[in-house]
This record gives sequence, C-alpha cells and structure tokens, in this order.
Amino acid sequence: MFPLGPALLEASARKTFHRLHRTHGIPAIIAARESPAVCAALDQHTAAVRDIADRAMANSGAIPVSVVLAGYARGLVENATRAEIIAPRDLADWIRADWLPLRLAAICVYAAEHC
Repeated sequence: MFPLGPALLEASARKTFHRLHRTHGIPAIIAARESPAVCAALDQHTAAVRDIADRAMANSGAIPVSVVLAGYARGLVENATRAEIIAPRDLADWIRADWLPLRLAAICVYAAEHC
C-alpha cells in the first residue's frame, strides 16, 4: 500500500517552492546577477539556510529536506506581516531588501539545488 502522508507533504512542499520561486527566487537571482551586493547577501542567506537544513536533517530522521524547508518557509511567512512578505520589485528594491525577502529567496535557491 502506498503511504499518502509523505507523498502529500512533498507535493505541498513543491507547491510552496513553486510559488516562492516565482515571487522571490527568480527575481532575487536576476538581481544577484546584476548586483554584487545582492549576490553577497543572497549567498550569506543561502549558507544560513544550508546550516538550518543540515541541523534539521540531523534531528528529523527520514523527513525529506523539501518538507523541512517548506515548513521553515511557511513558518517565516506566517510570522510576518503582509508588507514584509512582498518581494522587492526591481534591482534597487533588492539592494535595499530586508531580511525576510532575502531569506525566502535563499530557501528557493537552496531548494532548487537540493530538492
């Protein structure tokens, strides 16, 4: 019998990443290609996400990394105000971006490489 629980969790995680990648990941990657400052900030956030994922995977057993990262992203979004979640619109906005949009973009970057 096919266990639906893990499959549904992974499908939900993919849906979360698809949405975040469209709103935060792709625009941040484009901005990082144009700005060394955005590139450096995105790299730092991606390294932090990697550390969080490594610690979570060491403590979570058999939970897929995609599910862990999607849960982390959802937790960040749930604890943010609506204004904090809105992705920067252009390069100048990404250069001035706060912590949350960069962290959400970094989750996308990491997930694209590891999920």
